[in-house]
Amino acid sequence: MKEIEFILYVSNQERSTMFYRHLLKKKPDLYVDGMTEFQLLPGVKLGLMPVKVAAKILNNKMLPPSEGDGIPRCELYLKVTNAEKYMQRAIELGGELICEFAPQDWGDTVGYLADLDGHIIAFAEA
Repeated sequence: MKEIEFILYVSNQERSTMFYRHLLKKKPDLYVDGMTEFQLLPGVKLGLMPVKVAAKILNNKMLPPSEGDGIPRCELYLKVTNAEKYMQRAIELGGELICEFAPQDWGDTVGYLADLDGHIIAFAEA
């Protein structure tokens, strides 16, 4: 494997780009009509693709992504320093708190939110 990119299907590319830009405190490395990319770590990217573009790629072989709006379909699990600050920033940007920051059985302390499209974001500290 040379690189990993996780792509979230979003209803509004510009709105989601602004959400993640301010949440991650990073400018996108790519922002063109149909795709936004943020370099998270060397070899790891987060992509944002509009549902209309994703539907074209899926070529009617699957239900259009827009039919799953609001249904959690993935979790973006981010281990960060000062996870509570990330959670607060996400809420201020319009994210929805799902579960308060709390210790978990696997050893991390984690808080859960939903982004503007209902994708789950977990902010964790070991």
